[in-house]
Amino acid sequence: MPGIVVVGAGHAGVAAAAALRREGYDAAITLLGDEPDAPYQRPPLSKAFLLGTADEDALALRSPGFYADNAITVRSGHRVTAIDPQRRTVVLDGGEQVPYTDLVLATGAAARSLQIPGADLAGVVSLRSLSDARALRSVIGSATAVVVIGGGFVGLEVAAALAGRSVQVTVLDVAARLLGRAVTVPVSDHVASVHRDRGVRVVLGTGVATILGRDGRTTGVVDTAGRRHEADLVLVGVGATPRTGLAEATGLAVADGVVVDGSLRTSDRHIYAVGDCACAGGVRLESVQNATDQGTHVARVLTGRRPGDYADLPWFWSDQQGLRLQMAGLVRRDDELQVVGDPGSGRFSVLAFHAGRLAAVESVNRPADHMAARRILSTGVVVTRAAAQLPGFALRDVAKPSVAAAVG
Repeated sequence: MPGIVVVGAGHAGVAAAAALRREGYDAAITLLGDEPDAPYQRPPLSKAFLLGTADEDALALRSPGFYADNAITVRSGHRVTAIDPQRRTVVLDGGEQVPYTDLVLATGAAARSLQIPGADLAGVVSLRSLSDARALRSVIGSATAVVVIGGGFVGLEVAAALAGRSVQVTVLDVAARLLGRAVTVPVSDHVASVHRDRGVRVVLGTGVATILGRDGRTTGVVDTAGRRHEADLVLVGVGATPRTGLAEATGLAVADGVVVDGSLRTSDRHIYAVGDCACAGGVRLESVQNATDQGTHVARVLTGRRPGDYADLPWFWSDQQGLRLQMAGLVRRDDELQVVGDPGSGRFSVLAFHAGRLAAVESVNRPADHMAARRILSTGVVVTRAAAQLPGFALRDVAKPSVAAAVG
């Protein structure tokens, strides 16, 4: 019996393989990763690993003996070049064919590149993989001026890490505010204020026209307003695109990711997709939580547990400039917002209400609010905006079982 093959050895792929064994699957499990390294955690790459406070051993997703102990075959450095859905095999870059009974695509996402002059100069880097992080860590010690292109989570985390090293750091973002697609205006404004207070130049509403260079190496960036920003290191952090090439070549439905149903099954009944590459219900999320939870869910589907449609609460986090940003749920553009706490103190939360009911919470340095929000939102407790406006309202109180039934 061929068993299950998982393509992609990141958070989603490892979670799927581990959960298959945990749920009692007893046939072969093969985990194929195109990177040469053993499966590793990605969040520390822009934080502890970049700063040198965590070594590569600390990045391991599982202990060295985990895979052997659970009879999971890990094959690193093997790129899948094709899928034959009729014969149910995957083809590796060396021509080897690996059969499967069911296939899980956990191919993740790739850093989006800039199509501008100078983008190929030495000193222009991105940060998506361990290889990227090694390269970046090897040069930041000698950098004197850094331009970060893109005001998303990764770019800001790197900016925060470098700002404490007597390095001139400039963040350029074409959007009108930092984290514009990820957080609400109050959180975005606070993040920008903190970065500026700690020496980071934040330039918004401008794109990048050209990356300048001399002798093959970057010397600066010219923005679309014609301003020059000195840089001997340029980090490109303009988002990521789902790695859907295999799925498209196989004829699977693709739309901003590999399209899956509630069971995370693709348009082929024996192929599933999870994590950053998967688009479920028209939504594609890039987060460790989503990757891990989808990997676990698909394992339950494949072992016949019939867990229903995937509907786990999405949550996210980011650490930068002493800020602990935590988000639970997804904010919609038409949500009504309410701030609890004092932004001036650096500790507050933003409550988002959709149709009058709590739908998402963003917290800044208020971890108790975040944990309470996750309990409230994942259990379906109704919290109305009217209730949240009452004197003495606190999320942690609402999250208590004795109180939750009475809220709303």
